[in-house]
Amino acid sequence: MNDLTQGSIPKHLITMAVPVMIGMLIQTLYFLVDLYFVGQLGDSALAGLSLAGNAMFLIFALTQILNVGTMALISHAVGRKDNADANAIFNQSMMLASLCALVVMVIGYLGAPFYLMTLTSDPQTLAAGLDYLYWFLPGMALQFPLVAVSAALRGTGIVKPTMLVQTLSIIINIILSPILIAGWGSGVAMGVAGAGLASSISVVAAVVMLCVYFVRTEKFISLLWPLWRFNKQIVKRLLAIGLPAGGEFFLMFAYMALIYWLIQGFGADAQAGFGLGSRIMQSLFLPAMAIAFAAPAVAGQNFGAQHFDRVRDTFFWSSVLTCSLMAVLTLVCFSIPAGLVQGFSGDAQVIAVAATFLSIICLNFIPSGIVFTCSGMFQALGNTLPGLYSTAARISLFTVVAIGLTSQGEFTLAQVWYVSAGSVIFQALISYVLLKRQFKQHLPRTLSETASTLSAH
Repeated sequence: MNDLTQGSIPKHLITMAVPVMIGMLIQTLYFLVDLYFVGQLGDSALAGLSLAGNAMFLIFALTQILNVGTMALISHAVGRKDNADANAIFNQSMMLASLCALVVMVIGYLGAPFYLMTLTSDPQTLAAGLDYLYWFLPGMALQFPLVAVSAALRGTGIVKPTMLVQTLSIIINIILSPILIAGWGSGVAMGVAGAGLASSISVVAAVVMLCVYFVRTEKFISLLWPLWRFNKQIVKRLLAIGLPAGGEFFLMFAYMALIYWLIQGFGADAQAGFGLGSRIMQSLFLPAMAIAFAAPAVAGQNFGAQHFDRVRDTFFWSSVLTCSLMAVLTLVCFSIPAGLVQGFSGDAQVIAVAATFLSIICLNFIPSGIVFTCSGMFQALGNTLPGLYSTAARISLFTVVAIGLTSQGEFTLAQVWYVSAGSVIFQALISYVLLKRQFKQHLPRTLSETASTLSAH
């Protein structure tokens, strides 16, 4: 266990964020390797990978329920030094993770064709997407226990083992991708299916390694089978925090699916270009997201220990660090958008779509940093509903305006990107206002503030 209620807050944020960022950056290499080798198979293969990959947002939505709920409640328990509650929360989380993994496998194999057919009318893109999903579904299912263990460790202030496991897992994926996709060494090229299989194998390896570490090393929380019996009160606590956070990711899944649906009339190269550009954007976000991921554990432990001034300081430093990184990335994307996407496709049109997307969407990078930071603080306070509200407002605005634009005769891709960027700016304003309200409700005033208020009366 790592006590985050003492010492420098910026130091804690950076110390916890660096391992997370390293793991994320290595994970980015995995995405880029898949993009590179699948991109060599043609636009339909790249579009199929992008469409199928969007299903990960749905998995993120479901795993986020466990991730946020487990991390927030365990961090509060650690702040209170309540070992019994932390163990009960962790074991209920693992029980739910196991059930979710089973459900995802069943629904995934039955529903994959319907999902992809609603997003593309190109038979080759559909076939490529199915190939990827069918082989990657085991890896998707195993994300649930992997996230439950990782969230529990993060709630106790431990991130380095998770980062090491992720690193080793991604290295396995990077090694397997060219072997399975392009047939390096084996002479058997599986194509897009190879990307899915490589991902599943790497996730299996990650689950095994993290479970071995957890069982042998972790002392504050542990797997206790009697605690797997359904506990209604704890499950309600997990879902109360986790469901709104999962709802945010579900809305992002719907948002991405809506964009693919809106632009399908522009052809497979447009969908491939958007998929490539969005993957690059997500990769660029990783350093800022690492800070945002570190903030809930730091603020959560201090909230549990009732160090409310340190909760406010965590928000301040997280905002400064996150938005500073986003400002640098904005300049990079605005200056050299084509340079970031060249090499991933041989089609000039795909490159043009991706580059245009990045040059416009970078307008929302700094607002996205504010959204990430506010979302992390909502998790730390144990109330994630405001984050869901701000995301819903953004998606609603985008949907109304974007669908309205489709009725115009000169509807363009650039219009979609501008509306998307504007909707994030709108979300950032809402998130900030809602967070200030949460601070007033959940963080009591300091003694000096209270004294000045009483003297005024």
